Amino acid sequence: MRIATPSSVAAEVTDSPVEAEPSTAAVVFGDRIDLARRFTASLAAHGEERGLIGPLEVPRLWTRHVLNSAVAAPFFDGRAADIGSGAGLPGIVLAIARPDVHFTLIEPMERRTAWLNEQVNDLGLDNVTVARMRGEEWDGGRIFDVVTARAVSALRTLLPFTAPLVRPGGRLVLLKGANVDAEIGKAAKQISRYGLTDVAVEVVGEGVVDEPTRVFTAVVTR
Repeated sequence: MRIATPSSVAAEVTDSPVEAEPSTAAVVFGDRIDLARRFTASLAAHGEERGLIGPLEVPRLWTRHVLNSAVAAPFFDGRAADIGSGAGLPGIVLAIARPDVHFTLIEPMERRTAWLNEQVNDLGLDNVTVARMRGEEWDGGRIFDVVTARAVSALRTLLPFTAPLVRPGGRLVLLKGANVDAEIGKAAKQISRYGLTDVAVEVVGEGVVDEPTRVFTAVVTR
């Protein structure tokens, strides 16, 4: 019996083919599907070697990451910011799906901002700006209609560097996991401090992805 070592497991996972494009992808992206395909193929080919995604993610890249991000596209308008954009999930994906919205991708790590800039240039995304910094370092004022983040941190630590970027009356649209309701309870002080109202959790993507996306939404009043 062959015992799998960590290195042999990693090699096997790395060699796994990218997940086949789901039939729902063309519905979600419409006439922008070719851009989504190019981004997904590039991330599958280079994401692990560049430290953007883990070795287990390639076989589920479309459903777990690309479509999981894209189904939130209807929540966006005007000027939006993605905090901790990383591989471009959700920022690049949303910029593909919503060319009418301008996205600022805020990411502190140089290798990740290099990747983001490459994708913006290769895909011709003229609705994207990449800013190398942390969310709390943003000094451009409260100019965003919507601020988002995905898989960054729990709400109680995420709100202090997302809510201050939203204009009064704008919204937070945070892509969260199954524990979002518990996170809301633990973030009660931060929700009050930043004047969040109309706090809700929307479940989107049913029938599109196996595990629908949970979206925390709130209006920032101060």
